[in-house]
Amino acid sequence: MTLRRGFKSEANDLAREVRAELQLDFLSPLDPRKLAAHLEIPIVPLSSFEEDAPAMAAYFAGTNRGDFSALTVFRGSMRLIVYNDSHNRGRQASDIAHELSHGLLFHEPKPALNAAGCRDWDDDVEEEADWLAGILLVPDDAAVALARNHYSDADAARRYDVSEPLMRWRLNVSGARLRAKRMAAKYARLTGRR
Repeated sequence: MTLRRGFKSEANDLAREVRAELQLDFLSPLDPRKLAAHLEIPIVPLSSFEEDAPAMAAYFAGTNRGDFSALTVFRGSMRLIVYNDSHNRGRQASDIAHELSHGLLFHEPKPALNAAGCRDWDDDVEEEADWLAGILLVPDDAAVALARNHYSDADAARRYDVSEPLMRWRLNVSGARLRAKRMAAKYARLTGRR
């Protein structure tokens, strides 16, 4: 799976625009709940369905909680995000940001299941939403700053209120560690420090 040519630049530009609208710089954490409110997209925790659909809520909040993260429900041009609040807060941030990214990228809504009753999945659309969500939550500049300041994955994840796997992924795909190492080496050469 490969993102279409030019998408990463488009996603970075879109993340900058979104952060500017929220009056956030590229080093500040982004709260996806505030972004949802800004976009006027309601978000609803799965636990709010305990009264109307107790079996479903219990199933996805218990030992099967890994089976459901979040989804967007459409009614005409309106959308609503349902997220699994039995996940930790960092995972919730990623799940909500992913669903918001579908909206920011104007991905077309489609039924969750195909005619055979199987999950209808579009790898390209999902990868785009993953990529944009990651950049929104941990921009490249933030990843480099974290790497330069030698944050552990766990500390960096706590700082940005995201999951450790998401932080590790952003530090890797942004090249933050390598870029930080190169900056340190250049500084050492210029200053004569080793």
